[in-house]
Amino acid sequence: MKVIILAGGYGTRLGEVTDLIPKPMVEIGGKPIIVHIMELYANYGHTDFYIALGYKADVIKNYFNNITSPWNINMIDTGLDTLTGGRCKIISKSIGNETSFLTYGDGLSDINIDKLLKFHKKNQKLITVSAVHPSARFGELDLDGDRVLAFKEKPQLQRGWINGGFFVVEPGFFNYIDNPNVMLEREPIEKATLDSELYAYKHEGFWQCMDTRRDHELLEILWKDNKAPWAKISPKK
Repeated sequence: MKVIILAGGYGTRLGEVTDLIPKPMVEIGGKPIIVHIMELYANYGHTDFYIALGYKADVIKNYFNNITSPWNINMIDTGLDTLTGGRCKIISKSIGNETSFLTYGDGLSDINIDKLLKFHKKNQKLITVSAVHPSARFGELDLDGDRVLAFKEKPQLQRGWINGGFFVVEPGFFNYIDNPNVMLEREPIEKATLDSELYAYKHEGFWQCMDTRRDHELLEILWKDNKAPWAKISPKK
């Protein structure tokens, strides 16, 4: 199956680091985060990648054009200011009439791609989104009056769900996108929801986006301490 990766945003919340490189090229453990994401899919046998480029597209092109990879990597310039929905629409023209994976170029997880796909096929809807628990920004305290019963630094919250960014989509979903100036997460997905074409695969494990410098530092620490869940995938075939 083909894997679409949205890698064209500006990544302004990471500060000066994205003045020189696009966010998907920010390194975790000496390797761009987009490569970590691609390795997750490759571990499940999906190595046909379609990368939607935009901001500093040449940086990503130069990187992949100058390495030897066993993967099939297609890099498509989808415009500097095109929104995520528009990028998907442009990429869809290269995908053909088949089911595909879709994700962002800035989120890491230990999600089981086989189970995600199986769930999608079972429900026979146009789009499946991974639902994850948001990570806490601050230490969580369990109190009895003024006495601290438990302290958990940046725990994974076990309440509430958010978009985890690992999608499975049918070609018919792209018909919901009618112009390049639309966010994937707005009208297209909202319309699919109203038509009962969106299902959520609940992932209880690790998930972390890299929106800020603090997120980047957390991912670096996990990698350095050999506690990176996304790098420990060993699926059974």
